[in-house]
Amino acid sequence: MDASSAFQDTLPISSDALLAQLGDWGLAHRLHTHVPLRTVEEAKAAEGQFMEPGENALRLKNLYLRDKKKRNYLVTLEQSREIDLKALGTELGIGNLSFGSADRLFQNLGIRPGAVSPLAMINGVQNDVRFFMDAAAQTADIIYMHPLVNDRTVAMTRDDLTAFFDQIECEVNWLP
Repeated sequence: MDASSAFQDTLPISSDALLAQLGDWGLAHRLHTHVPLRTVEEAKAAEGQFMEPGENALRLKNLYLRDKKKRNYLVTLEQSREIDLKALGTELGIGNLSFGSADRLFQNLGIRPGAVSPLAMINGVQNDVRFFMDAAAQTADIIYMHPLVNDRTVAMTRDDLTAFFDQIECEVNWLP
């Protein structure tokens, strides 16, 4: 199975259910459908399809990581930001980090590789996944991310994304 909406019914929470929940909570979003985007490079090539000219927007890359004590982390960064896992682990005071497996990603965040997103914290909070987000999100007007599948992108305001985290009781740890 891939990470597209064709297989969303195999997820603990489908993309459709997540989008409905956002609406029920009064959280506005613009939904865009497109070919599956699996990498930052593919996302950069496609973003012209849905980004508004002149938007103060943040486009993301997301890393599902684990430490030696088997604790799980979702790290969300501005898509062009370079990252050194060893330095990140030191900065966060959690030691060495490595990428989590596809099985653990599904178990802890309820998504498949290629669809990693801060919106997956709707599952992650129940599985003690710690969430770290690039401080650039605090100044962006619009944040683009996958709604649990990789052939859809939602655009949400910073305030609506913050309200989402409040709704699911997700603590956001800010990365400078």
